[in-house]
Order: sequence, then C-alpha cells, then structure tokens
Amino acid sequence: MIRKAEPTDAAFAAPLIYDAIGDIAHTLTGATEAEAAIRMMEEFFAKENNRLSYENAVIAMDGDVPVGLALFYHGSQTEVLDRPFVEHVQRLTGETITLVKEAKDDEFYLDSVAVDSSCRGKGIGSLLLDAFEKEAIQRGHDRIALLVDEEKPRARKLYESLGYREDGTVIVSGHKLSHMVKDIPVKV
Repeated sequence: MIRKAEPTDAAFAAPLIYDAIGDIAHTLTGATEAEAAIRMMEEFFAKENNRLSYENAVIAMDGDVPVGLALFYHGSQTEVLDRPFVEHVQRLTGETITLVKEAKDDEFYLDSVAVDSSCRGKGIGSLLLDAFEKEAIQRGHDRIALLVDEEKPRARKLYESLGYREDGTVIVSGHKLSHMVKDIPVKV
C-alpha cells in the first residue's frame, strides 16, 4: 500500500533519503558527518515548505511497516523549497551556498525514491514510481523527470524500461547525473 507521508515518518524517511542521495545531503544540510546530515534531514522532513518535507512524499507500507518512500515536487517550486536549506547552511557555516537546480520549471520532479535494503527486489520501487506518476497526472502535469547517477546502471535501466529518456546531464555535489524525462497523458 502507498500512503501520504506524515511528519511522524521523519525517523524512517531521513536515513532512506540519505541512502538515495548520499553526500548531496551534506551540501543540503551543511553537515560534514552522515549522522548529523540525517538528523537535519529528519527535522526538515517533519516541517512544511521545503524540498524534503513530508508534504512532498508518499510512503510504501508492508502491513504496518514503512518500507520505502518517494519524494517529489514541481520544478517551478524549486527555489522556494530550497530556500530553507540555503538559510540553514548560512546560519550554520556563515557561508552562502547556491544549490544546483535539479528540476526544470515545466516538470514534476522525483527528488528521491528509496526502498529499505531488506525489501529491495520486491517491486516496491516500481510501485513508488507508479505512485509518483499518478500524482503527476492527478495534479495535471504532463512531464515528469528524475536524475540518475551515471554510476547506477540498474536504476537507469529501470527508468528506461518505464519510458524515461535522457535529455541532458547535471553536476550535483560533484556527481554527474543524467536528467531523464517522460511525457505523460493529462486528463482533460
């Protein structure tokens, strides 16, 4: 089952998001250690109006146990959703950062998808991707997008099998990522 995320999902969600985005989390949070980055992402997940907010997520459940998540938002909201991270890093380090814009303004963007390591290979990731696509259709968006690390060929193969195609690359926190898009039908 897929359900909307809640603030109380933060302790489950933050480590999974970290697993999905790796050291990009350090750029977002200003933290140098994984534990600190996860703690900060947990705080952001439980709050509204930011890129990692529960408001932008769905949770895959196996009975009463959360096993995966998808995190998404519209590209036109990127600056607003990233502002809390820019302000946080400035307060923490005194430095002003510029976050790379991962999504284009005309696309519904899958920021992260992650499945608990004990549940991988069971189709949960595909269910989350399907939920992401359905959410885009429900909101009236006709273009969806995601980034995939060029060092993750299995993930890329899955995305291609679902109809995504590469339309460019972007460098985020030193990682070369393929920007992949898919056009979807919108109900009129």
